[in-house]
Amino acid sequence: MLDTGEAEPTPAADIYALGASLLISATGRRVVDYPDNAPRPAQRRAIVDGRRTAVTMPGRFAALVREMLNYKPENRPTIYEVGKALS
Repeated sequence: MLDTGEAEPTPAADIYALGASLLISATGRRVVDYPDNAPRPAQRRAIVDGRRTAVTMPGRFAALVREMLNYKPENRPTIYEVGKALS
């Protein structure tokens, strides 16, 4: 990602993006820790370096969002599992 500026689209990446969207919608906080005015290269570096904030949020979907934001893609739930949990 740092070399090309492009992330590879995968189902696990989509799950992460949805989890990140749910987190920021519920809490107003990003999962990756960088200043609001950080330029794109600094944002990408923070993502790659794993500078993450604690994933805490209120409500019954907190555990699901934590799973969706797992650093290891293979440990994230599938879209089927997410849909089932949200329904």
